[in-house]
Amino acid sequence: MNKVTISAFVSGLIFSFGLLLSGMANPEKVLGFLDLFGAWDPSLALVMGGAIAVGLPAFLVAKKRAVAILGDPIRLPTKRTLDRRLILGSLVFGIGWGIAGFCPGPGIVATGAGEAGAVTFVLAMVAGMLAFRWLENRHSSAR
Repeated sequence: MNKVTISAFVSGLIFSFGLLLSGMANPEKVLGFLDLFGAWDPSLALVMGGAIAVGLPAFLVAKKRAVAILGDPIRLPTKRTLDRRLILGSLVFGIGWGIAGFCPGPGIVATGAGEAGAVTFVLAMVAGMLAFRWLENRHSSAR
């Protein structure tokens, strides 16, 4: 195994444990956080704040570098405009998160932990990704 594969595995393992420990892989906890006008559970705000506290300095450092620690080029997003696709995608993501209580990372982790609802979510997510790819290919070939 090479250092990139080992690094990806260790990073994914740490991320997975963090999602389980924080409750992000528990749909009831996530739905409680999203229920602003009911029995709101603000504890996940601390998780998100912690993620921002870790991620922001990392992105500030990455913006000043051309190459990552393991030698691959750093490719940060450059697009700064809001378009219809971004807004619609965000809406679909938010609606799905609010209905299922999962987003992609926690859904995969919860699937591995044996959460039955997560399996359905991940299958629907993969079906949505395949449908998007099919529509994109169809749209680009029509041009």
